Amino acid sequence: MAQSAPPAALRDQAHQARRGEPRQPAATPRRRVLTAPPVWRELMLIVLFYTGYTLTRIVLVKDGTGPAFAHAGDILHVERFLGIDVELGLNQTLLGVPWLARTANIFYATMHFIVTLGVVVWLYRYRPQDYRWLRTSIMVATGVALLGFWLYPLAPPRFLHSEGFVDPVTALHSLGLYASDASGSLTNQYAAMPSMHAGWALWCGFILVKLASQRWAKVLGAIYPATTVFVILSTANHYVLDAVAGVALIGGALALSWLVYMRYPEQIRDARYRIVQRMTQRSGRPAGRSRADSAPPGRASGSRI
Repeated sequence: MAQSAPPAALRDQAHQARRGEPRQPAATPRRRVLTAPPVWRELMLIVLFYTGYTLTRIVLVKDGTGPAFAHAGDILHVERFLGIDVELGLNQTLLGVPWLARTANIFYATMHFIVTLGVVVWLYRYRPQDYRWLRTSIMVATGVALLGFWLYPLAPPRFLHSEGFVDPVTALHSLGLYASDASGSLTNQYAAMPSMHAGWALWCGFILVKLASQRWAKVLGAIYPATTVFVILSTANHYVLDAVAGVALIGGALALSWLVYMRYPEQIRDARYRIVQRMTQRSGRPAGRSRADSAPPGRASGSRI
């Protein structure tokens, strides 16, 4: 038979609650990590990152495109030295098959956004326990990429006509991301280093291979990044080196986010607590001024990772 607390004990508990003693939070930080955040917050993050991307385009217009073409020459020189300059060969091969070139143009213009957005929505809806760390990884990588677009503008190969590259969109009068002046004005065409087409594709492929339950989805997850890399190189929109940089950036961000959210969340929280305590002591502010700052490492506080 189940036993219940005596009335006196219940009165004591209620009395303690009325006196303002702290209660155990309903959800620990670990549980919050395993739930998806509100949609409005995610939409605000998207707006923030697009604003940053727009600022890189404004800076480019202000400073001119000279550095972007100089960097393109440097990239080609390094690739030729390493023997990995395969972009021109792929570009010429693609132009030899017009229907494939048109398909690649459409793929480049659409799948980068459709697949990424679809994976984000699927992740939010059906894998909320993995959403936070995976979302953080792509946002960290994209934030670093924005710095790359600003500090190292890079002209894509399709602008280097003297090197023999041909833009399949203009050559075939095909649909494409930069087929019109309007679409070109909304994008930074010199944001090639690192390649987020390659990086985001790897992120999507990793998630599908790791979390999808259907075999066909896992197969698509394995094929999609490789297909994307072929498309961005053969359409002369990216170089091998910036594709490698995008892949490495996403890989590092995934590893870092997994360590923070999934592998060592309590250790990271405790380390942050110690840093806050030291900063509080140095500033001369009495400990316990803030409930979040004064919570001991072993207790759940209102802070989030």
